Amino acid sequence: MFTVTEVPAGNGILQYRAEQLTGARCRISPGRLKRHLDNSLSVSRDSHGCPFCPGAVFSETPTFPDGSRIRIGESVTFPNLYPFGKGHIVTVVTSAHFPDAFTKQQVADAFSGQIEGLRRYDGYPSINWNYLPSAGASLIHPHFQGLSDPFPTPTADRYISGSKKYLGHHGKRYWDALREHEQSSERYLFGDDVIWWTAHAVPVGEREIRGVLRLSTLEEMAEYTELLAEGILKIIDLYRSLGTYAFNMSVFFDRCGCNNGFNAFCSIISRINPNPSSTSDTAFMERLHNEPVILTLPEELGKYYHSELKRKSKK
Repeated sequence: MFTVTEVPAGNGILQYRAEQLTGARCRISPGRLKRHLDNSLSVSRDSHGCPFCPGAVFSETPTFPDGSRIRIGESVTFPNLYPFGKGHIVTVVTSAHFPDAFTKQQVADAFSGQIEGLRRYDGYPSINWNYLPSAGASLIHPHFQGLSDPFPTPTADRYISGSKKYLGHHGKRYWDALREHEQSSERYLFGDDVIWWTAHAVPVGEREIRGVLRLSTLEEMAEYTELLAEGILKIIDLYRSLGTYAFNMSVFFDRCGCNNGFNAFCSIISRINPNPSSTSDTAFMERLHNEPVILTLPEELGKYYHSELKRKSKK
């Protein structure tokens, strides 16, 4: 499933990793954790002027062509005012501007709003979340972004194309083989055959965790929103126990009606906390070379998750 090449570097080791299915690569340098770049959270909680807060969301956000917005629980869904996709929608997750925590129902309702909104567009959909400015969020108020285009993004294309080839060559789904491979590894975290979660072996970002779903398309997703939300909240708790609050999340789907042997999956990466010096956790390797430099070994992240689980169970 993956290749790992280890070489000495300075006083430690450097790993070059590659994913066989897609050719995706990264390099992991655990020694760089000693730089301690991720400082404590520093962000303003001021909600003045926020268009997503209750007093403004129904007057300052656009509507769908029929003049409507989608309301499910606390969530409100509407078209993106500044779209960068043929179909681009926004879902405000909660009425609170900067909540200390999210509930399963809040996140599940936001997913439901995205599903209903994205069904209005034909294409390859994804559901995405930039949380906090250091993860690219232009507004602190928590919100999802849904995209749907006539063609898949490069990441989705790699996995959809790779899944189809794997099914044709091996007569079985790549994702079933991957689950069997990962369940016996130190990277496996939790889950069952509906959704299972693992610290991805070739991370595209710091502490990447993936949840693989037993479905391919957005249309199949409706009954699994609470289960997906529950898993995401566990990952958010894990990140916060490590001192990081910002993150990026994407859920990738195949096009409706397709049968390419692809399984929809959720990818989450932690990002450096917002900080006064504006230090970033991505640089030329990530943005120009498309080969991330990662600090945390996926196997160490798996060990940490299970040790935290044991610690909490003893309380």
